Amino acid sequence: MSLKRPTGETLATEIAARTGHVFKDVRLLETALTHSSAVKATTNNERLEFLGDRVLGLIVADMLLRQFPEAREGEIAPRFNALVDARTCSNIGLKLELDHFMRADAALKARTRKAGGNYLADAVEALVAAIYLDGGIEAARQFVHRNWEPLALMAVEKPANPKGELQEWVARSSDARPVYAIEKREGPDHQPMFTVSVEVAGFAPAQGTGSSRRAAEEAAASAFLVREGVWTAERGAA
Repeated sequence: MSLKRPTGETLATEIAARTGHVFKDVRLLETALTHSSAVKATTNNERLEFLGDRVLGLIVADMLLRQFPEAREGEIAPRFNALVDARTCSNIGLKLELDHFMRADAALKARTRKAGGNYLADAVEALVAAIYLDGGIEAARQFVHRNWEPLALMAVEKPANPKGELQEWVARSSDARPVYAIEKREGPDHQPMFTVSVEVAGFAPAQGTGSSRRAAEEAAASAFLVREGVWTAERGAA
């Protein structure tokens, strides 16, 4: 590729090879790849980035619901958040080599070339919007599925929150609250081991152990959720 940033139909051809979408409105593509720091630029991709964030969110949410038809909202949400995260978008921008096509301040591009940077994440969202405006929702869907769907199974989920989930589960059917109590504390001060029980009105208590009170409370909540069938044993052991 030439060191000179391509424009016009040459740019459209290069981007089509990477996205699968052939732009009818090349000016829309140019705008999507123009950062606000670009010298002498009369327009930039901020408005497209705003729209693209919403289009991407809609398509990814729909994709996950179809990909995981039995999953609860609490299981899908962490995957969704990971997929639309700026770091994920930036990595996709690097994979598409958008840094070669961006019109932006040279110093900004040099500082963030290895990591991608938020300017590339914004460009990816702007590109989603540009494809949507140029070709419609199906064109945008094809682009998103092509680049985000392979990441869905690898998306990093946030750590389980057994105490929070137990509280939410109990609140759905009553005004009761889980009550935690330390049953015993063993071991030396520098290496203690706590045993904690959790009680919920109408249910048998559950116990858990941990090297801190918090860890033991989480273990007890996890044991409760597994016993009542809210969590699988594999998730409780994670």
